[in-house]
Amino acid sequence: MANHISSKKRIRRNERRAVINKNRLSRVRTFVKKVEAAIEAGNKDEAQAAFLAAMPELHRGASRGVMHRNTVSRKTSRLAAKIKAM
Repeated sequence: MANHISSKKRIRRNERRAVINKNRLSRVRTFVKKVEAAIEAGNKDEAQAAFLAAMPELHRGASRGVMHRNTVSRKTSRLAAKIKAM
């Protein structure tokens, strides 16, 4: 257990941020799953619409520090390639 007041405050802050970051990451994953589900169903129009909705969420995750920007770029590229291949 932390002994300094600043360390205790830092622990409290980290716990709050962890909850926020977990929610953000969950939201991003949900949007990606919607795209993948549309691809699996073979519905190109729905997949494209879901992809356009997922793009800002992915980039928001990168800008907020929840995901690395290269991870977002890789996921975006792979999803776009899957949709294009349909």
